[in-house]
Amino acid sequence: VRGVGRRSRRLFDIFVAEVPWTVSNRELKEYFSQFGSVQRCQLPFDKDTGFHKRYCWIKFSTPQDVQNVFQKDSHILEGAKLALREQSRRRRSQRKNPSE
Repeated sequence: VRGVGRRSRRLFDIFVAEVPWTVSNRELKEYFSQFGSVQRCQLPFDKDTGFHKRYCWIKFSTPQDVQNVFQKDSHILEGAKLALREQSRRRRSQRKNPSE
C-alpha cells in the first residue's frame, strides 16, 4: 500500500517553479483549471518557515489539458512569470529501473 502512494507522486504532469509566496494551492488550482480539469495540485510547505517552497506539481485529467497549458506562451500569477516544465514519464521509469 505504501508503494502506491509513492508511485502516485510521480504521476504529475507539470512541474511549476517560481510560484510567488502570496499564491495559495487553491489559487494555483483555479488558475490551471482554465486549461482543463485539474485532478490535483501539490504545493509543498517548509515545516520550519511555514511558507510554501515556491514550486508545485499539477496533475490534469487528460493529456490534452496538459497540451492546452503549453499552448500559452507565458503564465503570470500576481505579476510573476511561472516556470513550467512537463514531467516526462519515460525519464521517471528510466530513473526507477537504472539496471534495465
